[in-house]
Amino acid sequence: MDSFNKLSDLFRQFPGIGPRQAKRFVFFLLSRDKEYLEELNTLVANLKDHIVQCKECFRFFQKKNGSTLCPICADPNRDTGELMVVAKDTDLEALEKSNTYFGKYFVLGGTIALVEKKNGEKLRLAEIQTRVAKEAKNGTLKEIILALSANPDGEHTADELKRLLAPLSVKVSTLGRGLSTGSELEYADKETLKSALKNRSV
Repeated sequence: MDSFNKLSDLFRQFPGIGPRQAKRFVFFLLSRDKEYLEELNTLVANLKDHIVQCKECFRFFQKKNGSTLCPICADPNRDTGELMVVAKDTDLEALEKSNTYFGKYFVLGGTIALVEKKNGEKLRLAEIQTRVAKEAKNGTLKEIILALSANPDGEHTADELKRLLAPLSVKVSTLGRGLSTGSELEYADKETLKSALKNRSV
């Protein structure tokens, strides 16, 4: 396989990228100068040296002073009584930008697909169960908020999480219908997220 097609195939593995877009990316790179390509190459090669995963919420963050906790988990002013479960880092970022939620987070790593063969992600079901059990036992956690996209896979995941966490005797709520059916959480605007959070239901 030649370099063009091999690189195109790598781009196709990116979320939401089809074959036509993948080829456009390669053509774009061909149009750039050597310095641009060298900078891109260096940044990609060193990405995992500078970005690490939080040991508590599993979001990615810029490594600083050897900390294993992201700034949100390390912030003593965040509300430890609320834990918001999101599918991916981009959902967490959208909620943070909305400036409507001030508790802690847990990044699940994806959703549970209705069609079994679509389940390619390594979901952190055991990890969320362990964390909730620990925080419920010591009395710090009061509510789990399931902030998942309003589509079939998101709703199926919410149902499975409710079943999984039910024995732990912690209130479990879901975002209200400020989110229209079928919408992805990461693309929701501030007012939509604010409404969904305010109108969450058990």
